[in-house]
Amino acid sequence: MEKNKFVDVVGLRLHSNQDILYFSANKFHLRPGQYVIANTPNDIELGIVAVANRRMELDKVHIPFEKEHLYPVVRFAAIEDIKQAEEVREKEKKAFAVCVEKIKSHRLKMNLTNAEMSFTGSKIVFFFTAESRVDFRDLVKDLASTLKSRIELRQIGVRDKAKQLGGLGPCGREFCCKSFQTSFTPVSVKLAKEQGLSLNPVKISGTCGRLMCCLDHEYATYHELYEITPKVGAIVQFGKKEQGTVIDVNLLEGKLKISPDANRDVPVLLDKSEVVLIKDGVEQVARNEANIDNKFS
Repeated sequence: MEKNKFVDVVGLRLHSNQDILYFSANKFHLRPGQYVIANTPNDIELGIVAVANRRMELDKVHIPFEKEHLYPVVRFAAIEDIKQAEEVREKEKKAFAVCVEKIKSHRLKMNLTNAEMSFTGSKIVFFFTAESRVDFRDLVKDLASTLKSRIELRQIGVRDKAKQLGGLGPCGREFCCKSFQTSFTPVSVKLAKEQGLSLNPVKISGTCGRLMCCLDHEYATYHELYEITPKVGAIVQFGKKEQGTVIDVNLLEGKLKISPDANRDVPVLLDKSEVVLIKDGVEQVARNEANIDNKFS
């Protein structure tokens, strides 16, 4: 395929936990939620449309499997295909149970998280976590002999494990990685600092033990508000030409806690629209955790 060539692509999910993969639409006009059969390097797979047809430059398409080769959608899925996929899901559960027992019998230090069987049942991929590298060559031979399929074992990280297993985050909603997030991006403590959050690892870490992905999702909004809101330490004017120093900020509500020059022991709470900035404060990269936890209490 030539570079800069425009292609008609469609985004599919081949498995419930998998990222969106792009395939050639192959002259099919597809809508989200439709089931289709697509070619892959190993075999045909059943996929559900997640992204409808779109024309993109080839070099901007994240091509799965093999570079420069965009695999096509071959047909719409029939009722028989849906039934076959349901049967495959049941076989996956049985294969998972078999693999758990084999891991115990081989005395391997690994935790199985998921099993994915190809649409035709010719290949099974087992996902696991482990604290170090695991020699699973004998396990693969044992599984291939028992399950009569090609076997692949794939070690994943804790974030991928959380995405596969799913669950509820501290916010009470389904994990971002499970519900809508298609890939992981680096998350740093800086994002928590600039959002004025507690730097207690327990409070800013997800169930997987890593920093919460939502810190990255929400950062752009906080950063935009941060640019238009007086910072801690800023000198502002309010009321009848009174002046004071900003001692705390609630970015989302746009509220400022101000220590007036006339009476520093009695702070006032004002909206940012009620003050005039005289001199902005310096950016704070860290705050006292107690002050953050008791903000505006």
